[in-house]
Amino acid sequence: MTNTLKALLVDDERLALMQLEKMLKELTDIQIVGTSMNPLQAIEMARNLMPDVIFMDIQMPELSGLQAAELLQEICPSAEIVFVTAFDEYAIQAFELQALDYVLKPLQRKRLIKTLQRLKQPNVNPPKTPLLGEPVSIRCFPSLQIEYKENQAEELIKWRTTKGQELFAYLLHHRGQLVRKSELLDLLWPDIDPKKAITLLYTTIYQIRQNLKRNAIDIPIQSLSAEEGYMLDAGRVRLESDEWEHNLRTLEHVNVNNLAAHQRVLDMYRGEYLGKHDYLWAEGDRQRMAMRWLHHAQQVAECYSQNGMWNEAAGVYHRIQQEQPLSEDSFFALMKLYDLMGQRASVEEQYQLLLKMLEQELNLEPKGEITHWFECWKQQISDTRTHVPLWIVSKRKLL
Repeated sequence: MTNTLKALLVDDERLALMQLEKMLKELTDIQIVGTSMNPLQAIEMARNLMPDVIFMDIQMPELSGLQAAELLQEICPSAEIVFVTAFDEYAIQAFELQALDYVLKPLQRKRLIKTLQRLKQPNVNPPKTPLLGEPVSIRCFPSLQIEYKENQAEELIKWRTTKGQELFAYLLHHRGQLVRKSELLDLLWPDIDPKKAITLLYTTIYQIRQNLKRNAIDIPIQSLSAEEGYMLDAGRVRLESDEWEHNLRTLEHVNVNNLAAHQRVLDMYRGEYLGKHDYLWAEGDRQRMAMRWLHHAQQVAECYSQNGMWNEAAGVYHRIQQEQPLSEDSFFALMKLYDLMGQRASVEEQYQLLLKMLEQELNLEPKGEITHWFECWKQQISDTRTHVPLWIVSKRKLL
């Protein structure tokens, strides 16, 4: 900002607008570049005036000050917004929480001076300049993390509130689509008075945009007033889950010659999609991606095993156990692998782990096929001094 602040004043009450203008003119380093009693007109004025600060009444006809502030954020994102209110105590609390400024009616000179001093204070964390041409990387396995460059090092954006993080995640999940405000209110503030909830929604959107702006992250969140909703533009976003699914689709069928490429894609999946947040609305995609990863992991493990790469196969099956702890097949596969490797104690360990898991989690016993295999294995190793892997014994019997 320059030394002289350019101010736009918006209030539907003529006397209140005149009082605010008079008080500000009496203060130094402030230039009134425009006044309006109509928020829609003020939005058009802001396009040309590009003010440094906008004093906005909250309660106005046609368009509330909170709604107007959303649109003004898009038109002149560098402008500070000071809300003016007569009594909305819950709104004040929300503004305090989100670090917005406000002044109470009736206006007081001391309070205006304090606001202007705050606006003119040097910003210890000035907004960063966006890095043109560089896409924004967003992780989502297993948690939401936005990466950005800071002195050539990777940093992660920090969220002020959990509601702000979830709201951003929900818009990102529905990127490129209209998300209605009523849908967001039902999702995030279902049990709060509707008037207070809409205030929280507006201030949370404001905070998200400010957070992105401070960190030079170019992810526009458009306010679609005609449709009463928002849309997140992910045109410059590299979303981890999208890249992973794209790589998975473009891989050729797993074979010994492309195992390394398959392993890299397998390792990209570092946990369930937004799994650490446990958002119920993400459950469908979470389960779909988990099943795709499981199917792929089983193919990779089988290819390792068929080509005698038993340690690598065991590593993949152990990873399957971590991601899908209720999968009996991973225990069974490891039992057979350790049999091939002559690791009898590990075969026993896997069977006992399976018994414990099924009893504690599901109150069930292993599938008959697994129990039969294990009993045959125990009998076979007790009947012979030189242990031959059970799968070879079975093959000889068939011959």
